[in-house]
Amino acid sequence: MEAELTALAASGATAFVGLMVTEAWTQARGRVARFLGRGEDDEAVDAELEASRRELTAARAAADDEAVADVEEEWRIRLRRALRANPEAADELRALLDDLSPLAPAGPAVSVTNTVSGGIQNAPVLQGQMFFAPTFNGGRSANAPEQRPGTA
Repeated sequence: MEAELTALAASGATAFVGLMVTEAWTQARGRVARFLGRGEDDEAVDAELEASRRELTAARAAADDEAVADVEEEWRIRLRRALRANPEAADELRALLDDLSPLAPAGPAVSVTNTVSGGIQNAPVLQGQMFFAPTFNGGRSANAPEQRPGTA
């Protein structure tokens, strides 16, 4: 159960922080504040969310990935503590995340285009986003210097 609550807290923090930098945040902020404040500290939580949004916006503008991660970590910890204190709130958080998911930004689109032209190609063609030291022809790395016969 603990692992499930931790994973739910991480999902919630990711969703909330992702929404903070979108125009949809104005729609989501009140609901998030009500969930986190549990009806007692809604205004204080709302102020904290807005402070996090300003910090996050500045961090993204400065390309400060560490500060962005810090904001998400703060809300992940806050959500995990809220769920530990009130495990029944897990269903409420799941419902909130389901309601907010259409507002969440889509992940980055990645487009890969390979063009092979100019005669016969006698080599592998790889399509994808990231490759780390692929090997061909019996184990020679694509990044390794070519060895010619008779050399060591």
